[in-house]
Amino acid sequence: MDAFFASAEQLTRPTLRDRPVLVGGLGPRSVVAGASYQARVFGARSAMPMGQARRLCRGATVVPPRFVLYQALSERVMAVLADAAPVLEPVSVDEAFLEPPALAGATAAEVEAFGVALRAAVREATGLPASVGAGSGKQTAKIASELAKPDGLRVIGPDSERTVLDPLPVRSLWGVGPVAEATLHRAGVLTIGALAALELREATSLLGNAMGGELHRLARGVDDRPVAPRGAAKQVSSETTFDTDLTAMSAVHHEVAKLAESAHRRLVASGRAARTVTVKVRSADFATFTRSETAAYASTDLGTLTAVAQRLAVAAVPEGGVRLLGVSLAGLGDEPPPALFDTSLPAPVTVHEEPEASPEVPDVARPWRTGDDVAHAGHGHGWVQGAGHGRVTVRFETRSTGPGRARTFAADDPALTRADALASLE
Repeated sequence: MDAFFASAEQLTRPTLRDRPVLVGGLGPRSVVAGASYQARVFGARSAMPMGQARRLCRGATVVPPRFVLYQALSERVMAVLADAAPVLEPVSVDEAFLEPPALAGATAAEVEAFGVALRAAVREATGLPASVGAGSGKQTAKIASELAKPDGLRVIGPDSERTVLDPLPVRSLWGVGPVAEATLHRAGVLTIGALAALELREATSLLGNAMGGELHRLARGVDDRPVAPRGAAKQVSSETTFDTDLTAMSAVHHEVAKLAESAHRRLVASGRAARTVTVKVRSADFATFTRSETAAYASTDLGTLTAVAQRLAVAAVPEGGVRLLGVSLAGLGDEPPPALFDTSLPAPVTVHEEPEASPEVPDVARPWRTGDDVAHAGHGHGWVQGAGHGRVTVRFETRSTGPGRARTFAADDPALTRADALASLE
């Protein structure tokens, strides 16, 4: 899929179509989760600090991510792909490999016709653009899909493979990261063709036996990895970076409990149980510390998992502030017995706070923020374009309405309620 998160926002908020959009938080440590192609023209990209992206693209609209929306659209995409081939290998929420039996021995023209039909089916099911790449193996197909973006189709046939691949930067190979790229550049290896021209012993001396051998084979177009369904996840996790460092252990306990609950929801949704709890802590000076504990049996008990995570956090937290916290649950199994770890563990630490306002009733304790989904009895579904000083501006539109009108209300207007992001797909 093309700029998936940003494209989903442009789809369901028509005013944003053809405009630069950045998906992510607005905090001082936020990063870009997605950037539309209109924003990429200015140099903004995913994983970039949000502050840097906003400086590069000053006219961009910044909206917080709506993962429930992206997951719903992803499920529609994967359903289309599953109909097109019996075996599907998802790579991420917006990308997958498939190997349709009907294309065995097909000509380039037949493969192209299949790709055209597949892209049309994805657009019909989701309303989103998709790029399709095809080649003799997974590596070539991956590169072809990147060359096809945005909203295109590229077929790299065996007769054109070397012509297309050889001039590409070596970083285009799946598996070449910044470190491997720097190593190859120091040796004068700048392109895929240059890597393919090396002797195997030269590649392994630069990158090691495993990586060097694998990348050398891929550079030469040797890729016999099968398309296969992904196995079950080995862990579930949740982590967050804080706008300001945590300095009190009570705050650490509170955040660890929230992260454990988030990871636990994914654990329960997967129908499995966990044996291992791991806590990750990153300090103000970017040093990272982890602590883990593994039990003989797996469990799904939230209270026990949280208590273990909080105890591990005490041991992991260094001197000074905490910049990032993460909790992961691993050693996943299917048949949890009743107990996990030490049954004499203390109860999770509870940090008492004022009760949160109901999510359906906006008030000063939970102010509106840009990007919130809104429902209004008279105007329908919309989203917050701006809020502050006791006022909130809402643009009423969904996927099917076209660009809508913006209206301003008092922030505590009882006619405004928080809405489900999925309603914007209607």
